[in-house]
Amino acid sequence: MPAKENNFQNMKSMLPINKASIFHHSEVKDTETIDALLILSHVVSAVSGLNELNAILKVGLEKTLEFFKGAHGGVMLLDEEDERLYYRVYKGLSDEYAQKMSLRLGEGINGKVALTGKAVLLDDISKEPEVLKQNLVQKEGLRAFISVPLRFKEKIFGVLHCAGSHTHQFTYKDMHLLHSIGDQLGIAIGQSRLYERLREKRERYRQVARQVITAQEEEKKRISQELHDETSQMLAALTLNLQALIEMSNMIGIRDAKFRSMLAKTHNSTIQINNEVNRLIADLRPTLLDSLGFIPAIRHHVESCLFPLNIAINFEIQEIPFPLSAEVEVTLFRWVQGVVGNIMQHSRAKNVTVFLQKKDQKLEICIQDDGRGFDVSKIGKSDDKKGRFGMGLMIMKERIRLIKGDCSIHSEPGKGTKVFAEIPLTE
Repeated sequence: MPAKENNFQNMKSMLPINKASIFHHSEVKDTETIDALLILSHVVSAVSGLNELNAILKVGLEKTLEFFKGAHGGVMLLDEEDERLYYRVYKGLSDEYAQKMSLRLGEGINGKVALTGKAVLLDDISKEPEVLKQNLVQKEGLRAFISVPLRFKEKIFGVLHCAGSHTHQFTYKDMHLLHSIGDQLGIAIGQSRLYERLREKRERYRQVARQVITAQEEEKKRISQELHDETSQMLAALTLNLQALIEMSNMIGIRDAKFRSMLAKTHNSTIQINNEVNRLIADLRPTLLDSLGFIPAIRHHVESCLFPLNIAINFEIQEIPFPLSAEVEVTLFRWVQGVVGNIMQHSRAKNVTVFLQKKDQKLEICIQDDGRGFDVSKIGKSDDKKGRFGMGLMIMKERIRLIKGDCSIHSEPGKGTKVFAEIPLTE
């Protein structure tokens, strides 16, 4: 072995070995790693377990600052309209600093991080020439600084930053941890924005649906009025004229059997047409709903539709202590029409029960039949016989949702059907 290597080996053997210090150094590293994993685990749990974005961001920031003892920081989110960063949550920073430190994209340290998507690690931010509003930074006593982007699917929503009161306080390992936390918060922000857009679209859809239904009701009311004032009156007059012709033919002694038979048939047909027009008028705008109220209108409609089909009806109806709004009455009546229409067309039921009661500031209404039932899971699918149930049931559900209620359908083949709705009541 060469002499230099021998001398090196001898020198190594002469050096004192402090095993306790080596163990302590390793233990510190392991503890820091465990703490970092725990912090990240808390943030992941908050993202998956909490629904409110501010709560998630607060947990992420607080857990981060717990790890970086003595540090302070915040989360700045990008306003898409004016393309500026504003503080959403912060800790350890003054209100004055948070309110005044709004940045354009590319402006200052945080603005550049949001623009480029690249993290920044600084030993002393107060000495950086690019820092914005340096007087505020110095007033807060900020020195060491880390800022990472908050992104979701390549879209940057803001930045997460931490600042210490001493220089050289953070390391590249700290930056990697902050990056991991920032990625989780970015996912939460992205999901929150998606949910917010979905809620906005649902609300717009409901507004359009409400306008459509309102327009439909107005048009039905107009047509009903015209049928009542013109068509029904003309048919009534025609019926009376035909009756008069029959009586005149008897008086003057017309004995042509074929003529008399045709006259009688025409008279009967006119009566049937008039009855059908009156039924259409009642369906378009039930007069009982206007004159007597919701419950009598329901009873009349159910009885007039189901009694002719030899279906037994059982009413279990509790009186409502105060009148319902016009919108609620019309919506619920249309809902009943839809359910009864399905019973008439598809159920082959022998018995129907109509149940209505007020319970805990809610109105509960249920219509149940003992018909052949159907598989609810197949509603709207390809084997649903061209959607015979799907469209009608979807419209019924949407009508109830428009008055902030809920509608459910329970059915099995051979075991009948139960359609249930509940709506909040306000006096």
